[in-house]
Amino acid sequence: MTPKADRDQLRVDDLHAFYGESHILHGVDLVVGRGELVTLLGRNGSGRSTTLRAIMNMVGRRTGSIIVNGNETIGIPAHQIPRLGVGYCPEERGIFSSLNVEENLLLPPTVRSGGMGLDELYDMFPNLYERRFSQGTRLSGGEQQMLAMARILRTGANLLLLDEITEGLAPVIVQKLAEVLIKLKKRGLTIVLVEQNFRFAAPLADRHYVMEHGQIIEEISAADLDSKKEFLNSCLGV
Repeated sequence: MTPKADRDQLRVDDLHAFYGESHILHGVDLVVGRGELVTLLGRNGSGRSTTLRAIMNMVGRRTGSIIVNGNETIGIPAHQIPRLGVGYCPEERGIFSSLNVEENLLLPPTVRSGGMGLDELYDMFPNLYERRFSQGTRLSGGEQQMLAMARILRTGANLLLLDEITEGLAPVIVQKLAEVLIKLKKRGLTIVLVEQNFRFAAPLADRHYVMEHGQIIEEISAADLDSKKEFLNSCLGV
């Protein structure tokens, strides 16, 4: 393996994804280096969430190559992918309603060493500590989002796939999530963020991939954002 490939935590080449007869992704190529925060930008229906689901093997069929932490995963069943250190936070959050906050946190198995302990998580998400004996569904939308993120941080995942984590949340909670992402980046975690809220994503990310019709049409570094503003406005409608 070349030193450059060794630095890549995620490498996707010519990824096609299908739901039944529907061909959703058309040859997606992207690379995420260790410790990077990269966003997938685009309008609804552009294929961003499907890209995350395809990485997790949660689509009908997929072809191409998806290398995670040096392992080719295109033929690996979905339940084995988290064991490679991947944590997926879906848009619907997936909180277990019959369990309280702490039980939700403790439910997923650890997939590798280095996960955050309960004390660390409660320090990062003080709201969860205050609500630790509350049922999962009694939480606000923001608290549910924090719980969904905290749950995967406990597992030891070092590649986080986060789907629309700010959707429908109050600005004060969005700001809190931005602070959390900055802390996670400082810890060396690698993050792929699907985000509609460009103002939230822009200051956090090292690079942005812009998607349209199931393909990546542009890669923009943080340094080039200003010069690409007009292009982004036309693509995202912001």
